[in-house]
Amino acid sequence: MRILVLADIHSNLQALEAVAADAETRGGWDAVWCLGDVVGYGPDPNACIAWLREQQATVIAGNHDLACVGAIQLVDFNAWATASCQWTQTKLTPASAAYLRALTKPPLVVGDFTLTHGSLVDPVWEYTTTAQVAAASMLRQTTPWCLVGHAHLPLSFGRPARGGDVTATALTEGVAITANGRRVLCNPGSVGQPRDGDPRAAYAVVDLAAGTLTPYRVGRRRGGSAAADAGGGTAGAAGEPTGCR
Repeated sequence: MRILVLADIHSNLQALEAVAADAETRGGWDAVWCLGDVVGYGPDPNACIAWLREQQATVIAGNHDLACVGAIQLVDFNAWATASCQWTQTKLTPASAAYLRALTKPPLVVGDFTLTHGSLVDPVWEYTTTAQVAAASMLRQTTPWCLVGHAHLPLSFGRPARGGDVTATALTEGVAITANGRRVLCNPGSVGQPRDGDPRAAYAVVDLAAGTLTPYRVGRRRGGSAAADAGGGTAGAAGEPTGCR
């Protein structure tokens, strides 16, 4: 069974469609997992939700998903993120809002995988970007694999089966990783808003039979920004918001 793993789509339909088309050329998928933040920032929240619904995807809630339906307050968001959430709230259909409210709160265990948005210490807000942060999550990890989003960075962390230091590795496009008895915590990167200096959409494919996770990147046309339309925030050199929640 092959799982298409997505994170941080952020209402970017162009990127989502590019990922789906690219994944089809690589053998397709049998199921879809999304690690949160379906909405926020981008211009197409309803279309992205509709795609996931059509796929009957397993989706956990991210901070933007929760904020856009009032499940958490905007006080912890910066100006750009706040503006994008407020804009998204005005665009969500009743059906889309109901879908977001019904999302499973992380973490979620699916077989050998634990799915969360931020970390296992703080499933909604914590960025897993260092070995130290990953190590704290791994103390709570009960499955061989943990998949996270939120940081928008394609990273992998590993801990040996018999304990020892956690090591961090940037994912290499097209190079599969395995657990092989280790604990592995992995972020596939962001579909809709990469923050690693590479503007291409990021995703991964899990092959359950082979026991592998393979990361991929695919180019996309850059779409408009909901936050820009709303007049909020500042953009970094790559045209993406900086310091975002």
